Amino acid sequence: MHQPHEPTPASRTTPQAATSRTATPRAASSQAVTSEAAAHAAPQLAPHADADPHAASRSAGGARILVVDDDPTVAEVVSGYLGRAGYRVDRAGDGPDALARAAARWPDLVVLDLMLPGMDGLEVCRRLRDRGPVPVIMLTARGDEDDRIMGLEVGADDYVTKPFSPRELVLRVESVLRRTRPAAAARPMGAAGLSVDPAARRATKQGTELALTLREFDLLSFLLRHPGRAFAREDLMREVWGWDFGDLSTVTVHVRRLRGKVEDDPARPRLIQTVWGVGYRFDPTGDAPDADRTGADHG
Repeated sequence: MHQPHEPTPASRTTPQAATSRTATPRAASSQAVTSEAAAHAAPQLAPHADADPHAASRSAGGARILVVDDDPTVAEVVSGYLGRAGYRVDRAGDGPDALARAAARWPDLVVLDLMLPGMDGLEVCRRLRDRGPVPVIMLTARGDEDDRIMGLEVGADDYVTKPFSPRELVLRVESVLRRTRPAAAARPMGAAGLSVDPAARRATKQGTELALTLREFDLLSFLLRHPGRAFAREDLMREVWGWDFGDLSTVTVHVRRLRGKVEDDPARPRLIQTVWGVGYRFDPTGDAPDADRTGADHG
């Protein structure tokens, strides 16, 4: 299965797309984004003189986005699209600059290129996570599943593969930020020593706060709401994150990461159990046959 996205410039039968297929990954991504910008973004990158300068910011809630990419063309187009969508955008061209800008003005979300010079995106993501919680969308020109999983393992909340449509990226940003906003109507839940407060986006185990990523928090909240029910990975992808299509390994990775934070022995999970041939089940009693509790890493 492939994660849903609108057709990217690389899949269109245009001269630019034909060129991008023969170029290097970074050159291809630049050409793809540039082609997209030429067709759709150029008239929008600068606001109209008579436009309300605060209207867009109000519509997007004024969220601050840090865009980290050493390709100036990609960074400029992505920043332009996000700016026109109403976000306040900071830009950084490498890892140290990104960390310095984040320290000076902590972002609401980071769009982070995986392949940065010197300090790569994985290390930047790790260091950001050490400083505090922040949603991260990883950009990668690599198509290998291992690279995507590695990004998720270090705490990325989503990923977009280059070449990509800037409009798709804006939609991803909106989706991630929407999930991070407090759900005022949702009531706190608890079971098996775990407690989740959706409004505060806070989870604890035996009173100790858990450092969960956005997806891990959403997954734990969903499981606590449905104790004893078995869900296929496809169900979790659709019900927890709203995706009808996607890479099922994403679910496996997040279940494994969540087990590492909520289980006493992640290698023999008692709470988030594997139901062979089906998927996963949350058992608040923590009591399951050994056959159900083994193979935590095999999902």
